[in-house]
Amino acid sequence: MEVNKSQSAVSIEPVKVKSIYPEPFASMMGGRIKRKLGDSFGLTNFGVNLTDLEPGAISALKHHHLIQDEFIYVIYGMPTLNLGDEKIALKPGDCYGFKGGSRVAHHLANETNDLVRYLEIGDRSKGDEVEYPEEDLCAKLSEDGRWEFLHKDGRPY
Repeated sequence: MEVNKSQSAVSIEPVKVKSIYPEPFASMMGGRIKRKLGDSFGLTNFGVNLTDLEPGAISALKHHHLIQDEFIYVIYGMPTLNLGDEKIALKPGDCYGFKGGSRVAHHLANETNDLVRYLEIGDRSKGDEVEYPEEDLCAKLSEDGRWEFLHKDGRPY
C-alpha cells in the first residue's frame, strides 16, 4: 500500500471546472476556487475541500441535502453565512455544521473586498438528494457517484 506524503493544501491544483451545475447556474460560481484535498489523498467516504471566495463570490447556490452532513471552518476572511432567512457574519476560527435532512438552505457569500478561505467537509452518502429552493433545480446522486441535475418537475438539464 502506497502511503501519501503530506503536502501544502495550497499546492494542490484547483479544479479546472468551476462548477458541475448546469447553465445558467454554473456561471454563477465565478470567483470560487476549490481545491479537492480529500480527492488528492484518494479519500472516498468523505470529501474535504479548501475553498477560496473572491470578493462578490458565493460558495454554491442556496441548498440543503437530504442525507449528507456538511461542515465548514473559516480560515481567513469574513464570509456571510446565508442560512434560511438569516445572515450570519463569520470570522476566522468560526465553524458551522449542516445536518442532512434539516431542510434549511444555506451557502456562504463573500460580501467583502478581501479573499475568504475556508475548509468544507461533507460525506458522500449514497442516495443523497439536494434541493435548491430559490432555483428551478434539484440534484440526485446516482449509483456511480455522479450528480444528476433536474428541473423541479423532474426533467433533466
